[in-house]
Formats: sequence, structure tokens, C-alpha cells
Amino acid sequence: MSRPPVAASTGAAVLVRSAKRFAGETPIGRKRRARKMAKVLAETHPDAHCELDFETPLQLAVATILSAQCTDKKVNEVTPIVFKRYLTPADYAAADRAELEEILRPTGFFRAKTDSLIKLGQALVERHDGELPGKLDQLVALPGIGRKTANVILGNAFDVPGITVDTHFRRLVNRFGWVQEEDPVKIEFQVADLIEKRDWTMLSHRIIFHGRRVCHARKPACGACTLATMCPSYGTGPTEAAPAAKLLKGPRARDLATQAGIDPDLVPAAAVVAPEAP
Repeated sequence: MSRPPVAASTGAAVLVRSAKRFAGETPIGRKRRARKMAKVLAETHPDAHCELDFETPLQLAVATILSAQCTDKKVNEVTPIVFKRYLTPADYAAADRAELEEILRPTGFFRAKTDSLIKLGQALVERHDGELPGKLDQLVALPGIGRKTANVILGNAFDVPGITVDTHFRRLVNRFGWVQEEDPVKIEFQVADLIEKRDWTMLSHRIIFHGRRVCHARKPACGACTLATMCPSYGTGPTEAAPAAKLLKGPRARDLATQAGIDPDLVPAAAVVAPEAP
């Protein structure tokens, strides 16, 4: 005798209902919802910022190159040594490869990163008189700098609005239903059509903060999320307050719970730490 079908879990049922709510959304409706979500993100993460430590555009370029497949925390532990030893593009161009590799070893892929920094220094000396340019087309032509890195540099060192499509950003804007796309460049342009240009840089930081602290890859804290009523992916993670609160991370984890309307005491003490995700 055949077994009866297994009923859908509560979480799966919630997710199905959430997706259905936005199934017929018009382009203008999506833009309005995206801008409302961006506003809520600004209220949720007033502390959002670039989590790489730097003082100059060149330092930010170096730190961003080193951040590939590495946590910002680890990069920030290594860059003080790098920045003290290599002050100018000429210093990177003339760097002893073995010495630089040893300094960069803790960041992973240290040989490739060493190669990128040496070639970046050489290119800056040869093509830009030892100065990091502040234009997208010039930045992406430099060794080790793609669109993502270029937008980080432009937005945070030159105050030129840019959208940084990293792993968190790509995951969240798809979950938000803003895009249905995996290609970073296509995502960048599609989100640019939804959000006002002046907000691009800070939106990137806020979404990355949200991805690290609330909307985790494997199990997002749906029941402790300020975007719950506007998200077609609500139900991907636990929707009950207690289990969701346990998933919040970061020094403001209890504030995030309060903002979502749940008891901050549900957040365990161990969660109030800096996120480690790259």
C-alpha cells in the first residue's frame, strides 16, 4: 500500500505563500518595494560601512585585492604590516616577491595576490604617474582590479557612487526578488535601475551587513528580519522568534532583534560578536 504524501513543512508553506504574494509584481511595483526595502535597511544598519581599514585610495585598492577569499578581519590584521612596508606604487613595483608573499601568506592565494600587487604598482608607475585613478574604465584596466573592486574603491575612496556585487549582495538581491540573475555585471545594472544613484555605495554596505548579520546563506533569520513583510523569500529560514533570534550576529545583534519587534534577550551572548564571513 502506498504511503500518504508528506505534508509540507511550516517553513516551506510560508515560503510558498511569500513567493505567491509577489508573483504578479509589476516593474514599477518592484522599484517601489526595492526603494522601501533600501530605506528600511538604512534604518536597520545605521553602522554600515566599509569593513576594510584604509587611509588612502591605494591602501583600499590593496586591501580589496587581499580580501578575495579572505575575511575582512584577517585582511585588517595583515594590512598594517603591508602599509608600513609599502607606501607608494613604486614600493609595490619594486617589492621582493618572496618577502611580500610571506607577509601575505595568512590571506590565502598569497602568490597570486603578490603578483597582482607588484603588477598593480608597476602599472600605476608606468601609466598613471604613481597615482591611483578615480575612473571606472581606468581602474578595471589595472592588474587585480575588476568591477567589484573598482566600485569599492570609487564609492569609498573617491565618493563616486558604485554598486559592489559581492557574494552577499548577489544572494540577497535575488532573495529580495529585485533580480533573477547570477551574473555580477547584470545584477549591478539591474539594481542601478531600481535604486537612486546617490544611494548605491551605502546600499551595498547595508546589504552586505544584512547578509553577514541576518540573511545568512544557509539559514537566514527570517523571524528576526526587518524586511520580512516585503521579502518574497520569507520562510527560507525559521520564522519563529526564538530560533530566528539565535541566528542574528554582530555587535548590534540585540538591537537588530528589537528593530524586528522581538525580545532581544532571545539573542545569545555568543552571537554578539563581529561576523567572520568574507
